[in-house]
Amino acid sequence: MKKAIVLMNMGGPNNLDEVEVFLTNMFNDKYIIGAPQPIRAMIGFLITTLRKKEAKENYAKLGGMSPIVGHTKRLVRRLNRILDADVFFKMRYTPPFAKDVLEDLRDYDEIYAIPMYPHYSSTTTKSSIEELEKWAKKLKIKAKIKTLDSYYDDENYNKAIVERIKERISDVNSEDYELIFSAHGLTQRLIDKGDPYQEHVLKNVECAKKELEKQGIKFKNIHVAYQSRLGPVEWIKPYMDVTLKEMKDKKVLVYPISFTVDNSETEFELSIEYKEIADEVGILDYRVAKAPNHNGFFIETIKDLYKNKCA
Repeated sequence: MKKAIVLMNMGGPNNLDEVEVFLTNMFNDKYIIGAPQPIRAMIGFLITTLRKKEAKENYAKLGGMSPIVGHTKRLVRRLNRILDADVFFKMRYTPPFAKDVLEDLRDYDEIYAIPMYPHYSSTTTKSSIEELEKWAKKLKIKAKIKTLDSYYDDENYNKAIVERIKERISDVNSEDYELIFSAHGLTQRLIDKGDPYQEHVLKNVECAKKELEKQGIKFKNIHVAYQSRLGPVEWIKPYMDVTLKEMKDKKVLVYPISFTVDNSETEFELSIEYKEIADEVGILDYRVAKAPNHNGFFIETIKDLYKNKCA
């Protein structure tokens, strides 16, 4: 039996020309902008027009492309060495798109669609799975598609988180630091409508705290905050920038709890933009830990999801 694993993520520009493609596709997603068409297209066009110049400048500082691309390719290569399935990846808003990846999977018997989002949200997991299934139907793909909703409570996944935290504080005493778990924000309206994302994030933090405790790693305090808010509407709180402004004269380690793969929001927003806030506020030491990427425990997580959790 021929099996394929498709890792699903939101994506990021492969070059500066793709920045507009990324923004256009993102803000035309009905789960990101809830307005009906053609209003959604108009809103998306307006946001893309206003943001693309600054976004291009930001990606230029990261070498002209999103870090998510290289990290994902390395993860795929390592998984291909150890699994009895062929591993691919597809992105939601930039190439490789679902339709292109599925063209290569016509002769497979089973497809395991594994979200690179540990917490379920309609804006990420649901959007990616629906798109994959839509194109599978259009292309008349015969393979059975197996998937799952979340894995924030997976033991190996939380070990990967703790490994990344340990790497970033290997030269200091963790008890001198405030640990902030920073998650991507969502609008409060979406949470109020029943999206379980925030609940999953908070449960993930509890799992990570237990793993830290098990390994004897202590911090002065542990916080949760939300980054990446956009526009005048209310987003889930506390906001990351507000939390940092309360950290004057403290040492801070940030862990990007909602990301399994480093991207512009970890390597630019957290590591560059929020570092500027940290410096202005007077934070004594500001550090950002890496996402799991191709950490061994994360590779074990994906192996287990494929073998035992997808249905």
